[in-house]
Amino acid sequence: MDIVASGPFIDWEAMTGLSKFWIDMISVPLFSAVSGVLVNWTGVYMLFTPINFRGFYVPGLKTLFPFLPRKVQQLPIWAPGGIIGYQGFIPARAEKMACYIVDKAVARIGSVKDFYYEFDPQSVAVHMTEVVKRDLRPLVASVMEREHPGLWRDMTPAMREVVYDRIEAEMPDIAERALERIGENVEQMIDIRLMAMRFLKNNPQTLKDIVWNIAAPELKFMVRVGLLGLPFGMLFALVIYYYKNVPLLSAVPGWVVVLGGAALIGVTVNLLAIKVVFEPADPQPRYKYLWKQAKLAKRQPQAAEDFGKLLATNVINIPNVADELLNGPRGDRVRGFMENIVTQELDRILGRMQSVVRAAVGTKEFDAIRAGSMEAGLEYAPTMVNDEEFNAVQAEKIERFARDKLRELKPAQFMELIYSVIEQDAWLLYVHGALLGLGVGGLHLLLFGS
Repeated sequence: MDIVASGPFIDWEAMTGLSKFWIDMISVPLFSAVSGVLVNWTGVYMLFTPINFRGFYVPGLKTLFPFLPRKVQQLPIWAPGGIIGYQGFIPARAEKMACYIVDKAVARIGSVKDFYYEFDPQSVAVHMTEVVKRDLRPLVASVMEREHPGLWRDMTPAMREVVYDRIEAEMPDIAERALERIGENVEQMIDIRLMAMRFLKNNPQTLKDIVWNIAAPELKFMVRVGLLGLPFGMLFALVIYYYKNVPLLSAVPGWVVVLGGAALIGVTVNLLAIKVVFEPADPQPRYKYLWKQAKLAKRQPQAAEDFGKLLATNVINIPNVADELLNGPRGDRVRGFMENIVTQELDRILGRMQSVVRAAVGTKEFDAIRAGSMEAGLEYAPTMVNDEEFNAVQAEKIERFARDKLRELKPAQFMELIYSVIEQDAWLLYVHGALLGLGVGGLHLLLFGS
């Protein structure tokens, strides 16, 4: 057999006293195991890191870029202006990934009305009342002083107390009625799907945390699966040693076999890791799948709990929902709705006093007072939603709701939550495995020869 007995730099047979066969049987599996672990570890790393693009300018790249194949242009290694670098697959595809997660998870958990009523509007009304009462007097005074300072100054302390007491007494009912009316119309005020999608797109770190925390045990397992490179390497070592005895194959140069086999092992360990973690969703006979069921599917109850907690804590929480209501795409509609509520409530509170106040200040100024009351309430809204203890209690309700709904999903539906995120760029992981395998195979050639 035409086999080089030593590497370009070291005569391994002379140094170890072993034959070429045993040198390959030891070195090839070890290199393959290292390659497998390295391929899968860097593959998982590449999914998430770095969050932000990091790169450097390359002269002429901006001119060359339009001529590159479409698939190559889609790689997360380019930035405008001739910059080449890298960004994690998931952060780089934040908008698309957010879309998949929302469509596969949030939309299946419930509608915006379902989420709204899980916040328990009655408890929110009680909280609003308690918060507003602490600052009610300064709030009312600031509106009156701003919109009609003369009237406010002319009112005696006793008259001011009447206004304070009347509004304070009405606050619980006002808050409850307002939240009830919002609940009846919430589907016209907020799109929970778009809210979650926009938030995740603008917060790639949160998107990364959601994917990582749901599938952390499985992603770590994917790295360990790389150790399968060891048995694959043993088989490959036999191929390297004996392929010269096979007709036709003997014409293939040894270095081509080494590099091709190394690349194949890199792809195989990556492919197996993804398959074991994500397929099949439902238990199958072992003659179809040795592992019977995907590891993530087996852990659906715990993964559902993790997802529910992250969703409630980071995405669909009271501050985010309040911000979407007031400042989102439908914010003008919400403000108009709130103005209508404030107008009705003020008219009801003032009752018989309304005509007197209107006559004293004029219709235009009276309407300004009502509008100012609404604006003051909206300006005060952040104070009401920034109570961490209250928000934590509300988050627990959403967490339980999301967890229970996700646990009820069929395994195939649940698996789509994460697999749909990774599946889109799985080919990049396989290419990465092949290239890294080629690198390790080249190093083996350099050290041990063909």
